[in-house]
Amino acid sequence: MSVIKSLLLSLSLSIGATAAFAADEALLSPKISQRHLIVEPQLNLADKSNPIQVALTLDACSGDIDHRILDVLVREKIPATLFVTARWLRRNQAAIEVLKAHPDLFAIENHGAEHVPAITVLKTMYGIPTAGTPAAIEAEVKGGADKITEIFGKQPQWYRDATARYSTDAVRQIEGMGYKVAGYSLNGDRGASLPAATVAKRISYAKDGDVIISHINQPKRVSGAGVAEGILALKKKGVQFRLLRDMPARAAPNVVSETAPPNESVSQKENKSHSKIKTKPASAEPVPVSAQ
Repeated sequence: MSVIKSLLLSLSLSIGATAAFAADEALLSPKISQRHLIVEPQLNLADKSNPIQVALTLDACSGDIDHRILDVLVREKIPATLFVTARWLRRNQAAIEVLKAHPDLFAIENHGAEHVPAITVLKTMYGIPTAGTPAAIEAEVKGGADKITEIFGKQPQWYRDATARYSTDAVRQIEGMGYKVAGYSLNGDRGASLPAATVAKRISYAKDGDVIISHINQPKRVSGAGVAEGILALKKKGVQFRLLRDMPARAAPNVVSETAPPNESVSQKENKSHSKIKTKPASAEPVPVSAQ
């Protein structure tokens, strides 16, 4: 068994013993929390159920509101957790009023101030400039939370950064600020980049406990029609939609790559024993989750 698989198994067992991912539980196990890694957290609802349950999470990075999705959620009374940025909130007052009018349907969570990846050890992720420093991460997290609290009167509980990838030091910092890091288990639209029929099929295949990620801020892209169609297909099957805030969940870090510390050269890193871990470089990963 590889070192990474052993670490993930250890984490899975420790989380499974508690059954719930609470605010005071760390996403990273002690064995990997000090490693210089890029992680893409996976998140699943912890409780098995019949009929099946899923959590629909929709990112609003920038841009506008996709009424093809929002109108379906309101009309069909389907709960969804929205991860919104402060910059999206600044330009979508009409959509905000709809969200505020349906507090039972929509949980508003933190997607940051300006949609910046919480990564300190790489300069970009999917072409988006990363935070780069702990101070920038704090500003991004706090800026998003402050805007949500100002508008909706509630402090968010969950945080999802741009790209849904993090350096391990950023995960520790975000959890230290009191947030749960929101991963996912089913990527519905791959950053609002897929054809509508493909998106609808992917979402309609959701399994019990899946946390779905898609986007609600790209009304001019065809993916949004597929998100709406997939949601309706799940409802037709009798699937129950749940808010993240209402459900226990299991989280695992899903290590994407190992990186050198900011002040350490690659040649120095390769001389260390832990350099034997071989993973795919994060920059080569072709499956985006972010829709700018």
